Amino acid sequence: MAAVLTLAETDLGALLAVFDRFGLALQRLDPGAEIPGSYWGEPEAGIIGNTVYARDDTPLHSLLHEACHVICAPPEKRAGLHTDASNCQLEEDATCYLQILLGDELPGIGAARMQQDMDAWGYSFRLGSARAWFEQDAEDARAWLLARGLIDPLTHAATSLAADRRGH
Repeated sequence: MAAVLTLAETDLGALLAVFDRFGLALQRLDPGAEIPGSYWGEPEAGIIGNTVYARDDTPLHSLLHEACHVICAPPEKRAGLHTDASNCQLEEDATCYLQILLGDELPGIGAARMQQDMDAWGYSFRLGSARAWFEQDAEDARAWLLARGLIDPLTHAATSLAADRRGH
């Protein structure tokens, strides 16, 4: 497997600013510590409520993916999230789409690197790559995010907590 970016290689200030926009908390864990709420096991990120758990060796794509599950969850469901947050395949696709958008907001990361890391880790898309899916086959994911106010209708950039005030 090709190397993927980890939390340790990420601009923590920029990441925390993104988390703050969406009302998320990041709990950084000590090296070797068990990661609470991890669906895939260590070193993958975990979620419990609005908190994403990660170690420095946690892949950034995993951390963003789990954060996006929380962002995509309706506010009334967020507090009860633990480990498995996906409600359906369309929500999973929307999570992947938003993960790419948020990767584009982080200095030195960008959408292309996020897509590369997703491919390297083994995400599976009908068109064979995250980039092809994002550019050619993600209309349903984009529509799901638009319908919930999680991306801007003009720029398709991720919005912020304003989306929560509209119910998601």
